[in-house]
Amino acid sequence: MNKYVIMTDSSCDTPNNIVQDLGLEVLPLSFIIDGNTYHNYPDNREMSPTDFYGKLRNGSLATTNAVNMNQALEAMEPILASGTDILVLAFSSGLSATCHSFQMAAKELAPKYPERKLIVVDTLSATGGQSILIMMAGAMRAEGKSIEEVAAWVDANKNHININLTVNDLFFLKKGGRVSAATAVVGTMLQIKPVLIVDKNGKLDTVAKARGRKGSLEEVLTRTANIHPDPNTPAFVSHADSLEEAQWCAEEMKKRFGYKTVYINDIGPVIGAHTGPGAVVVCVYGDPQL
Repeated sequence: MNKYVIMTDSSCDTPNNIVQDLGLEVLPLSFIIDGNTYHNYPDNREMSPTDFYGKLRNGSLATTNAVNMNQALEAMEPILASGTDILVLAFSSGLSATCHSFQMAAKELAPKYPERKLIVVDTLSATGGQSILIMMAGAMRAEGKSIEEVAAWVDANKNHININLTVNDLFFLKKGGRVSAATAVVGTMLQIKPVLIVDKNGKLDTVAKARGRKGSLEEVLTRTANIHPDPNTPAFVSHADSLEEAQWCAEEMKKRFGYKTVYINDIGPVIGAHTGPGAVVVCVYGDPQL
């Protein structure tokens, strides 16, 4: 059986210790803040999430860039040349052009390395949801599953990933065109907090509104309960510099759903530029998205 690596991008926000344990190849997306460009590596070597969210709270604005085709080519080709196959689990095509860049790079490299296998799967997911698929794929690889078997499983089961989230500041959703300026102003005055999902097409969608922060977190957990999360699979609570609330959600998930372990991870700057500080995202494997 040919060996293969799992490649992904930094929108997965997978904790660095898991990246190392699984031997992941993680391509960093980039972000621009205060006129400088940084790369979002899993070890946060160029800027920590705490520093990034501190800048946002102080009024800085951030923009982001997807992985481009040349970056994907440069990462993939040495691996293929070494005789190793690649399974790419990419950031949702509904949220970024990153997956398309991987697909275009794979198309260009295929004729040059006809003996190699290079499979790109659009996870339709992000942050902790993407990490769940990565961890489950890594476990299947460790069991001896082939690259084709793992790719087929991820593609067939990716809609079982459920991502429910709330944000603390409507300004960032307004900036991204997710809510109108009027909604942002009124919602901020009334302490209305939106609850959103990543839908079955991998796009962000507002599904509910709650009064106050605690109400929005409860709504996220209620929506999570409705899809019958499987406590025998990995679960993540991703947060944008909101550790205490993430820890509260994780403990509630253990009590309500029977998880023994819930991973808590930072939302990196690439996702965080769009959610703003204070976002909390609950990611589980359960019933498929309808």
